[in-house]
Amino acid sequence: MQQTEATEKVIIGVDPGTQVMGYGVISVKGQQITLVQYGVIHLSKYTTHELKLKKIFERITQLIEDYLPDEMAIEDPFYGKNPQSMLKLGRAQGVAMAAALARDIPIVEYSPRKVKQSVTGSGSASKEQVAYMLEKILAMELSREFMDATDGIAIAICHQYHANSPASSTSGASGKSKKGGWSAFVSENPGRIK
Repeated sequence: MQQTEATEKVIIGVDPGTQVMGYGVISVKGQQITLVQYGVIHLSKYTTHELKLKKIFERITQLIEDYLPDEMAIEDPFYGKNPQSMLKLGRAQGVAMAAALARDIPIVEYSPRKVKQSVTGSGSASKEQVAYMLEKILAMELSREFMDATDGIAIAICHQYHANSPASSTSGASGKSKKGGWSAFVSENPGRIK
């Protein structure tokens, strides 16, 4: 009987932000999850929101070119009290998604609560608890300097856990179609995208 070698899948996880955007790139081979890269994109030094969006697009595009992810997992913006902040956060998320869409990379969105619950077992876990569990999952120490990046790693790992669950074949994390979201919309509605 021939043994087939497990194929490798690369997932980029993105935690959108307008001051700091965290990201994590993982490689999955069989059941083995390996951290490839993680970090933050510092945006507070840019004077206008437009410059921040440009930087997000350029940096996410560069990460995609460097690591060739098969899929993107991104955090849904949570609903806050300030509509202006929500609008800016939504734009940051949209620009990161556009970078993936330009390379035909499928995107799945996860709520912050779903990500924390997937990694720690508690939807109300702190950043420190998430980082601690990630160190256990990855069997390595993560730099405390990049705490915002741990959210990006957690989103990618959350996606891997949900992509392999029996329920994932019918629906994605937020009730949207699994292999779809924006990518499916674009392919199903080519005349609506210009």
